[in-house]
Amino acid sequence: MLRATKGAISGGDELTVEAGHEILMSGGNAFDAAISATLMTFVASSTITSMGGGGFMMASHNGGKPVLLDFFTHTPFYKIPKDQSEFYPVIVDFGDKTQEFHVGMATAATPGNLAGLFEIHKRFGSVPFSELVQPACEAAKNGVRLHNQTKYQADILKPILSISENGKKIYTKNGKIKQLGEIYILPQFSDFLEYVSKAGPDEFYKGEIARKIVSDSREIGGNLTYKDFKEYHVIERKPLTFPYRDYSIVTNAPPNAGGPLIAFTFSLLNQYPLKKDQWGSGFHLNLLAEAIEFTTFARKDIFVQNRYHPQVMEMLLDKEYLNSINAEIQKGIYKSGNTTHVSVVDEYDNFVSITTSHGEGCGYYIPDTDIMLNNMLGEEDLCPEGFFNWPENRRISSMMSPTLFLKEDRPIAALGSGGSNRIRSAIVQAISNYIDFGKSADESVNAPRIHWENNHLDVEPGYDLNIIDRLELPGNAEKIYWTAQNMYFGGVHAVFKDKNGHIEAAGDRRRVGATRSFQ
Repeated sequence: MLRATKGAISGGDELTVEAGHEILMSGGNAFDAAISATLMTFVASSTITSMGGGGFMMASHNGGKPVLLDFFTHTPFYKIPKDQSEFYPVIVDFGDKTQEFHVGMATAATPGNLAGLFEIHKRFGSVPFSELVQPACEAAKNGVRLHNQTKYQADILKPILSISENGKKIYTKNGKIKQLGEIYILPQFSDFLEYVSKAGPDEFYKGEIARKIVSDSREIGGNLTYKDFKEYHVIERKPLTFPYRDYSIVTNAPPNAGGPLIAFTFSLLNQYPLKKDQWGSGFHLNLLAEAIEFTTFARKDIFVQNRYHPQVMEMLLDKEYLNSINAEIQKGIYKSGNTTHVSVVDEYDNFVSITTSHGEGCGYYIPDTDIMLNNMLGEEDLCPEGFFNWPENRRISSMMSPTLFLKEDRPIAALGSGGSNRIRSAIVQAISNYIDFGKSADESVNAPRIHWENNHLDVEPGYDLNIIDRLELPGNAEKIYWTAQNMYFGGVHAVFKDKNGHIEAAGDRRRVGATRSFQ
């Protein structure tokens, strides 16, 4: 086995990147490191992702053709009557803003994370899976200390974490979320990882674990059946590739929403030259706000009802449609999310970008595993036709968009983000910061962001408030000034490799982003 002498990893916390870094240093490749780091997120970021959710991988193997694997959650084959469903709302308070989510057994879709990680390993791994699980097993057994970000996540998700006795046992003490610095442990998850790493994914999808979930689903009021687990499979899709300036961007493809909407936003921005000294100017922010807003409109106008249509991208990027949108943008600019991500690169030009999530979790823990199932059928953004109106037996359309961008057909960066429907605006701004404004890797990821949604503009601190105040937005939209950078605006984690072979990683400090690199 060749031992890498160069590599970098970026992720949501120190434990996650350390797990991947150890694998790289001991001789594993970027895929091995990404798998081990992702497994660690199920421990270190267990309130926002788990084996009970789903995800995507975008990667380039040895600098070759990008590969997109879809192992996101899948809607059940059958839908039980609404009045028999366990389904109810909870409010998550981000501090400066609240958001309503829905939980209960009826919000759970078929999970894909385990199948996805085994598929990545089968195709690209070089280290035994049983070795890749070890860092996560040890952390789950010995305990993880709550730091500022994980304490914040646990606090805002307390209404969900406190639903079951399992969740209470892990995260609470005397009826309250554990304090900063206190330890939570996931001993049953450690045992589960040890077992499944040797037995393989069939034990989860076709064995007693699947049968127990299905039995509980039927009893509690969920939609999952044994057929949903038995027939789940990872899908390899053709990545969505499009030009931006002198670069090629490669991202998630339909029926997923994030990549197509990122392509749409960049197709709008591509019509307007941006100079390095224009970052944060009225022109830049007006253009960005308008592009994000019209992308939201295009999603409702075209994408939602056509997301499973083979020509949806042709419809979305139709030249006449884009020209009509740009005409509206010019009138404006010329006036006075829960998810986690890991990015890895090594010296062999393996670029790996993996995003996973369980939403906020449905409140149900799989018995004897410490794994909470997802609540993807309870997220408004993933159910655009309305709750209980989702199509049966379909891969859910997600905003998650692990992304590569290339220069002259050579991959130079891998990135992605958490953040629900803020994912697309976070990725667009990070890439634009790097390409349009020449910002460093760290600046590209950690510069303040804006986000447009529901006729208001969310603004992180760091912009010139006089410029923000003077922005003339469509419909006299409300401006919401956040008091600090927040995970609400996403969590972009990225790795870069320039033409000279220099490797660099950038972690989003909104989510205590961490990095490791060696060269």
